[in-house]
Order: sequence, then C-alpha cells, then structure tokens
Amino acid sequence: MRHALKFIFAFTAALGVSPLAAETPAGTPAETPAGTPAEASAGTPADSPAAVTSPAGPFAAAEIALGAQQYQSRPLVVFAESADNPQFQRQLHLLQSGLGDLAERDVVVILDTDPASPSEWRRRLRPSGFSVVQLDKDLTPVFRKPSPWDVREITRAIDRLPSRRQEMLERFPGR
Repeated sequence: MRHALKFIFAFTAALGVSPLAAETPAGTPAETPAGTPAEASAGTPADSPAAVTSPAGPFAAAEIALGAQQYQSRPLVVFAESADNPQFQRQLHLLQSGLGDLAERDVVVILDTDPASPSEWRRRLRPSGFSVVQLDKDLTPVFRKPSPWDVREITRAIDRLPSRRQEMLERFPGR
C-alpha cells in the first residue's frame, strides 16, 4: 500500500474534547501517546497538542508543510476564527464519522483556528471566517465551502476528480 493508513490525530487543548472520546468505552480511561491516562495530561498548557492514533485525522496547520503534501495527499483544510466556533465544532463532528473513507482517498485533514498567526495554509488559501477547502494532490483547490460539509459529500466530490478516477483504474484495472 502506497500510503500508510495511520496518521496522528492532533488536537490542541483549545479544542476541549477529543472527537474520539465517544469511542472510548465507559469507565475506561483514554490513553495519551505516552500510554498515560488522559486525566494525567488534563493540566497541560493550551499550546501542547494531545495526540492519539487514528486511521486519518486532523493536524494543526502549523504541523503540516504545504509543499510536503504535493502529490502525496489531498489536504482538506478547515479554517475558523477560533476552536469554539459552532460551525468548526460541527465540522469536526461530521469528519469524525468518516475518517476511514477520507484515509482511503488520501485525504489529510488540517485545522487552522488561529488567524492571529497566519499559517502557510491561511496565507495561500486566504479564507474569511469559517471555511472548508478541499485541495487535490497537485494542491489546486477543488472546492470551498462556507459551512460544514458531510464526509459523504466530500468523498463524492473527490471521487469525481480525474486524479481519483485514474487512481481507481490503477487500483482496480478490471472495473
């Protein structure tokens, strides 16, 4: 397989709750990468990221270089003025259910909630307010949405791309 299906799911403490919290069985403490219970890391500063392993998942915009993604993945960039934005929270919830489908299409989810320190992504794509921007593997924008978008809609848009159709022909030549 060309691409590993494991990505690091990075959320800053400013996001409040890991979107995987619903997957943790009741009474079982969630684990941080170091293998320590989540309660032990509850007092970490707001700028230290909490990470768990997931099939695909959001990265902070500062952690992912724009140029490194070219011809490797299809970045899905979610912009918001703050992590408390209701549309941003809704988009995270929608993405949570379809991370496997996104990983299958080489999608890397990138979150940018800090307009005060513009990231490389923010400077290139110039969002205003909340925005969801899907890029193809050559880093050309495929779509921009001013409101949250469901994973099903995102995957349908990706599946219509010529580059994705070519990938499908290469992976399944008899179809």
